[in-house]
Amino acid sequence: MNPNPLLKKQASLLELDKETKRSLENKTKLLVSLIKEEIERQNIQAATFLGGSFAKGTLIKKDVYDVDLFIRFDWRYEDLSGLLAKIVEKISKKAHMPFKLLHGSRDYFQLTADKSLVFEIIPVYQIKKPKEARNVTDLSYFHVSYVKKKLHNDQVRAQVMLAKMFCQAQRVYGAESYVKGFSGYGLECLIIHYKSFLNMLKKLVKVKERVIIDLDKHYKNESDVLLSVNESRLKSPIILVDPTWKERNVLAALSKESFNRFQEVARSFLASPSSSFFEVKEFNPEAKGKSSKNAESLHLKIKTDKQAGDIAGTKMKKFSEFLSHELGHYFEISKKDYVYSGEQESDFYIILKRKDKIILFGPPKGMEAHAQAFKKAHKNVFEKSGRLYSELKIDFSAKQFVQKFIKEEKDKIKEMGITSLTVL
Repeated sequence: MNPNPLLKKQASLLELDKETKRSLENKTKLLVSLIKEEIERQNIQAATFLGGSFAKGTLIKKDVYDVDLFIRFDWRYEDLSGLLAKIVEKISKKAHMPFKLLHGSRDYFQLTADKSLVFEIIPVYQIKKPKEARNVTDLSYFHVSYVKKKLHNDQVRAQVMLAKMFCQAQRVYGAESYVKGFSGYGLECLIIHYKSFLNMLKKLVKVKERVIIDLDKHYKNESDVLLSVNESRLKSPIILVDPTWKERNVLAALSKESFNRFQEVARSFLASPSSSFFEVKEFNPEAKGKSSKNAESLHLKIKTDKQAGDIAGTKMKKFSEFLSHELGHYFEISKKDYVYSGEQESDFYIILKRKDKIILFGPPKGMEAHAQAFKKAHKNVFEKSGRLYSELKIDFSAKQFVQKFIKEEKDKIKEMGITSLTVL
């Protein structure tokens, strides 16, 4: 099947209509003008610039839009978040937009314009060269300029929107720690490199261990890339040299797990193209591989009191991985899926099959006190090569295990920043 007609139709569905685009532009211009006035009133040396997908023309049609506004402060200032707070407080009153402080590598603010539009106001330094950046957000100005220059027409921008929606639907979009997927800028650079969404899929499904992409040919060869880029940034399956700063890997956050998931779905799409690959779906145990009659499917609700966003999402993802590890002692895990809502709760789905039995390792026979304690604590103890072992038959379900875990490990759950764990 030729996927191009389907992709063309899908791209048209993702594009903003003229009315929505005009409305976003007008609301953004109004806010920018208010910010500029307040900067001048407070005699602060700073300038604003529009960033993110809206600035690049790659914003996807959705229910709630987020627009990034960066305030570029002069180098003389130290507490950028504190300065921005004074500006935002005044703007919030004038524009009648409630705001909230969000913590990150550098604190920033979120202004809610209405039920369909949220502005994120981010403080950065006004640098002339990328190497002067003190924080990765300081590079945003250069990223926007580069992408706008390269994505020179609607057809190319449509390819980016397809890539973003595809990755969102498969839950591999975002560099946050709870996703470890493709960043928006990363996908934009990949489309610039591969020219189209379809070609990107065809090339990336062939990657075995790792691929190195140097868009603007900053290095002579791949060996030079590996020698020059920070070693900690070379662990991702795609090393994408930032065209605006050659020492940086744009996709350093991409994990092997997320990339494998992307490749699996990309192969399925190439084999049988369908619009369903661009739709965010609820977890379906049957579709996820619950084929064995002895398989068990669990749906867990995890809650935290940590700040919504990367902090909350990462806390709950880390806990889901810990719980998965504990279950793995007694069950064979075939599929699992972590879904973060964007607030302070998430869903964790897991399909697993009970092991018949497991072998517990005990102390050496010669350690008499420990050996006696092991025999007292366990049944079916036997000796092999001077060490004690116990055969444990698994006669409980995964649901029973989790329910017992909730009762007996309250302190551990609390210690990991989780306020509630529920079996649904």
